[in-house]
Amino acid sequence: MSKPSAYKQAGVDLDAGEKATALMKDAVKSTYTPDVLAGIGSFGGLFATTALHDMAEPVLVASTDGVGTKTMVAAKVGRWDTIGHDIVNHCVDDILVQGARPLFFLDYVASSQLQPAQIATVVTGVAAACKQNGCALLGGETAEMPGVYQDDELDLVGTVVGVVDRAQLIDGSAITPGDTIIGLPSSGAHTNGYTLIRHLLQDADWFAHHPALDATIADVLTTPHRSYLHEINAIRTAGIAIHGLAHITGGGIPGNLPRVLPAGTGAIVRRGTWHELPLFALLQQTGDITDAEMFRVFNMGLGMLVMVDAAAAPAVLNLLPEATIVGEIIAGEGVEIASI
Repeated sequence: MSKPSAYKQAGVDLDAGEKATALMKDAVKSTYTPDVLAGIGSFGGLFATTALHDMAEPVLVASTDGVGTKTMVAAKVGRWDTIGHDIVNHCVDDILVQGARPLFFLDYVASSQLQPAQIATVVTGVAAACKQNGCALLGGETAEMPGVYQDDELDLVGTVVGVVDRAQLIDGSAITPGDTIIGLPSSGAHTNGYTLIRHLLQDADWFAHHPALDATIADVLTTPHRSYLHEINAIRTAGIAIHGLAHITGGGIPGNLPRVLPAGTGAIVRRGTWHELPLFALLQQTGDITDAEMFRVFNMGLGMLVMVDAAAAPAVLNLLPEATIVGEIIAGEGVEIASI
């Protein structure tokens, strides 16, 4: 009879880690392109620079982020297939703001006790989102750390590396007063504000049909963060100059739009020009939250803002029927949320 594993008795099961890797292996490999020279199982992922050869001055753009306490929503409802999409799409949108397209992605999944099927489901979601965004899942880490993480929950973090030709960088410097702000709708709360959401809705039935949402709370809260890669690519392919982009994440419109505005410019965003998802009205009413705080915590139905010359706005709307004009750039500073 073999001696029990001391490491397993201490809380770390090496066999579970190997099983999780085996379960996710095919999903990860399905994202590989010819540029992937070494991936899963290697000490370091290898990615050829073929995509850079046609660029005059390629610039690498990288971003790391997490999905926050949305993992606790996944644990509460027992759904692990969507948060992988959340982390990939969030990171892709972050580098998209600067005009970059994703090349490869790395993930980090950690929990108090590895459950191979659970981890494999999360990473399979990561792989599916990578394929949709045209990037390879080059590698990652699965960690088991009892005592650091709560039982039956996990942490999910991702890093994306993309590229843009320096002449095609979008840095907001082209934004001028008079530019039109076009909003692209969010699919929900995306990956921000879930600590407040869980607090406000803790006593509700998450699995019953909610009349205000016309869906269950569980379904609404696990809707993945959107990627806007294809929409932004469509605008650029049509030859429409994008002056600036703002990914609306934590801090909302007032916290994120100023990050791309040149000195001496501000913005007016007119509430009522886009569809605010029912979730936000439910949260505001439940918590008696001020408008100002709602706009600081949540995206309020807008996931990406696109700044273009006013003359180009009709072409963008024609290209993307779901887009709406939500405001304009002005001389000054700061962001004003106004009403129509």
